[in-house]
Amino acid sequence: MKLEVTNYKEQEENWPQQGYHIMAQYDNEKIVVYQSYRPAIGNFATQNQFFGGPFSLERMTWIKPNFLWMMYRNGWGTKEGQEVVLAIHLKRKAFENYLNNAVYSSFKPELYASYEDWQADVANSNVRLQWDPDHDPYGAKLERRAIQIGLRKEFIKSYASEDILEIEDISQFVKEQYELVQSKDLEKLIIPLEKPLIFKSEKLNTYLKLK
Repeated sequence: MKLEVTNYKEQEENWPQQGYHIMAQYDNEKIVVYQSYRPAIGNFATQNQFFGGPFSLERMTWIKPNFLWMMYRNGWGTKEGQEVVLAIHLKRKAFENYLNNAVYSSFKPELYASYEDWQADVANSNVRLQWDPDHDPYGAKLERRAIQIGLRKEFIKSYASEDILEIEDISQFVKEQYELVQSKDLEKLIIPLEKPLIFKSEKLNTYLKLK
């Protein structure tokens, strides 16, 4: 795997325990996001290094940069239709472009003069932004919030191909680590290395509640 991994317990000690944080593996050029699919979609993506075949460009797709939040959603790859777990290495500039065009999926009175203004923004936007409770390896809810981003229309089209640097199938890795979770052996649990992501744009950080 090109995905950089390390001991869960060792890095968890240094993570923020509450607030809004984009926990992710990234550098100046790329960021890793996660998705889970049925084999027909996941295997096509891995083999061809883009999303095509049975993957639909007509419906919104949601990406998650936080590994454990993805594991909560897909049941560590055990849920039907989510058996193939993918680590998608994205161009960081593309990820930031998504967020610069994102509209919150629920009304935020501190950002809009009226509910109707927000509805208009939603109608005109093709990127959704949502914060949800983060979760630990067992699925327990945490005080820290995790982000997910929904893409459609021109954004899903660029995400499916040109925004991607590499697609890795990490299903076997997930399966092996889930065995440790099931045996309650978190001292040995290995997960992707993650740290909070902060952007150079103060405007974007403020909009995302990162500061």
